[in-house]
Amino acid sequence: MSDADITQTEYIPPKVWQWDTSSGGRFANINRPISGATHEKDLPVGKHPLQLYSLGTPNGVKVTVMLEELLELGHIGAEYDAWLINIGEGDQFGSGFVEINPNSKIPALVDRSQPEPLRVFESASILFYLAEKFGAFLPSQIKARTECISWTMWLMGSAPYLGGGFGHFYAYAPAKMEYPINRFAMEAKRQLHVLDTHLGAHEYLAGDQYTIADMATWPWYGAMAKGLLYDAADFLAVHEYENVKRWADQIGARPAAQRGRRVNRTWGDEAQQVRERHAASDFET
Repeated sequence: MSDADITQTEYIPPKVWQWDTSSGGRFANINRPISGATHEKDLPVGKHPLQLYSLGTPNGVKVTVMLEELLELGHIGAEYDAWLINIGEGDQFGSGFVEINPNSKIPALVDRSQPEPLRVFESASILFYLAEKFGAFLPSQIKARTECISWTMWLMGSAPYLGGGFGHFYAYAPAKMEYPINRFAMEAKRQLHVLDTHLGAHEYLAGDQYTIADMATWPWYGAMAKGLLYDAADFLAVHEYENVKRWADQIGARPAAQRGRRVNRTWGDEAQQVRERHAASDFET
């Protein structure tokens, strides 16, 4: 079935759903209803304690920003190798990657400073792990700490509606469909309004401290408010969210955030791409 054959006629679900590999869409070639490896492929290992396997999507950027912020603070133990996982080519289904993330999603981290290599998967889990390992960007005071955790969990529950919901149907689906686009556009704008209202009264998400909650949220909603996702700035009227834009600009001006956004990036301005990062000097080329 070609994209042109897909219409917006009423869909009647079958009694038992079956995987139709011809359903189309930008990611049809890598989406499947089963887990596990599709091929044997070992992961490379560099010289640093932390080995990151990722791609410069919003979920990947969360972690590279965190690592660059830690290095900016002088935590030399946060030196890392960032290896490219090309999800468009199915690298996430290689046996080595599946071993460190059975969910086959980027990013995934291996900490080789431990007695035995320790895997950490899911982007928020990696942020919490690094924050606790280095004692940074996760407040110790109970109120701020709780706010930080709450907003980080808010992001993890909300971003799928922005990416897998609005972004998918607006930008990647094989045909434009009114109901899902309207449904997820409404939710995306509601979430932006939640952030905009909160940031109207707070400098950062957890209060007056820059934390992992900001690092987790900035690549998604900061980029959305700046018109950098899905070519949807006009459609979602992102100019309305002045407080989110203020916050996004504030984080975007940080040198570590600027570096982190470039790591494992394979699209856009070539000068802003650092496909793999193994040393600070990689940002100079």
